[in-house]
Amino acid sequence: MQARPTIAVIGGTGELGSALAKRWAAAGYPVVLGSRSKEKAQAAAQEMKTDHGSVTGDDNRAAAAAADIVVVAVPYASHEATLNEIKPAVEGKIVVDAVVPLVPPRVSVVKLPPEGCAALIAQQLLAGVARVQSAFHNVSAAKLHAGGSIDCDVLVFGDDREARTIVIELANAAGTRGVDGGPLANSAAAEALTSVLIGINRRYKVEAGIRITGLPAA
Repeated sequence: MQARPTIAVIGGTGELGSALAKRWAAAGYPVVLGSRSKEKAQAAAQEMKTDHGSVTGDDNRAAAAAADIVVVAVPYASHEATLNEIKPAVEGKIVVDAVVPLVPPRVSVVKLPPEGCAALIAQQLLAGVARVQSAFHNVSAAKLHAGGSIDCDVLVFGDDREARTIVIELANAAGTRGVDGGPLANSAAAEALTSVLIGINRRYKVEAGIRITGLPAA
């Protein structure tokens, strides 16, 4: 049986990052939590005990260096700095950008950057270095933390079809359903939709997600 790839979750001590890390570890993937503080990442890894995949913690660059696939789940304010920090450690690797350009205090209002979206910023910063994909924008961290399967689709975007397929498998392993959303530029739609969902969640007191109808059952 082929060994599962090691996944580094940069921002792995945050709400979304820790939820995804927990899911992948439970599914048998080796996971490295990345944080600006090595000690914080190690403490979080110690708490995230699992009977399946291993979980360790390190600083962001070391975590990225130790992994086959790197998932970036940090606040938008630290997006560019984090990508520049891990850039030397991600050559040839799949980097999954899960960052949404939320601009406080009105995070329920869509405000995409001049570059088009966060994923395209990542692609520009890591051009010629990493295989940039984007995903996990519209799934609730609270639902991921709750456990069990989730009635929610994860749109996966990227200009590398093989890499998209791999990230779709990661979405499935996290208990969601991965859906091929096409090229990386389309990530703007999912990133914008996050603000819409935040507004819906506030108004209706729910944890809304998205579902693509008409697809065959997995």
